[in-house]
Order: sequence, then structure tokens, then C-alpha cells
Amino acid sequence: MIAAAVFVILPLCLAMAAFSDLFTMTIPNRVSVILIVSFLALAPFSGLGLQAIGMHFAAAAIVLTVCFGLFAFNVMGGGDAKLLTATALWFGLNQSLLILMTDVAIVGGFLTLLILLVRTQSNIILAIGLPLPNSVLIAKKIPYGIAIAIGGFMAFPSSPIFVAALESLK
Repeated sequence: MIAAAVFVILPLCLAMAAFSDLFTMTIPNRVSVILIVSFLALAPFSGLGLQAIGMHFAAAAIVLTVCFGLFAFNVMGGGDAKLLTATALWFGLNQSLLILMTDVAIVGGFLTLLILLVRTQSNIILAIGLPLPNSVLIAKKIPYGIAIAIGGFMAFPSSPIFVAALESLK
């Protein structure tokens, strides 16, 4: 039961955040809260010790600090900062966090280029009548929650809680 919850909660929350960001340019606070509360509930029962859980909170604190700075300089949205912080909590302060951040950065770069390319052709797309969300066509910002979600999907199998849950099934 614990392993099933570990395998479902993070991907489901990331998917919800990505779709919400795509269609409304907002990421609901409840997504980040669910990620934090569910990690607190699942981590002790999935085989992570107190020291490991502390390192997960250290990772979240570091990511929150960096994201807060980016938010203060209007480089990153508040919802993106909260989602990335809550996601980092699931990865901990180890190599899997580096994998997450690398995946998010690479996907974010491609996503940004793709959206900017689509926006250069927005008049043609609107004339043809393709049903694309306003966040892709005319918004001034990039829905980066999509990149966080895809990067999180890609890196999730390397996270300590995923590995611990997988080991518990053996």
C-alpha cells in the first residue's frame, strides 16, 4: 500500500500541476501541500531513516532559497517555486536532486524554445483555428510547471523514496 502511494502521488500531482499551468498559468497551492504532507506521511514507512528524511528537508530548503531569489527577481513564478521545492523534498540532497534539476533545466529550455517558436506564428495559428491554450499563444510568461513535471517524471525512478518503495516490494 505504501509503495503504491509512493508510485502514484508524485506523478499525479506533477501531472495536475502541468495541466493547470498549461491551461490557467497557475499552479494550485494544494498540489504543493499534498506533495509535502504525503511525503511526511510516506517517508517513515517507506524505509527512509530520520537522517535521510532530514536530508530531504535540507534539499527542499536549498531549492526554496534559490527559487525565492529567482521569484524576487521575477525570473520564476511563485507556483513554480513552490512546486519545485515540494518536488525536491521527494528527491533529497543527493545525486537524484541533481538529476531532477538537470532534467527540469533541459526540458525547460526545449519547452521555452518551442513556445517561443509557436508564438512567432501565433497569427497564423489563430487564423487557422488551432485550439491552443492562451498560455502557449499569447501569454508573456512560460508555463514552466510543465517542465518541472516532465523533469520530475524523468528523474523520479532515481529518487531515494522510489528506490526504497521498490525494494520493499521484493
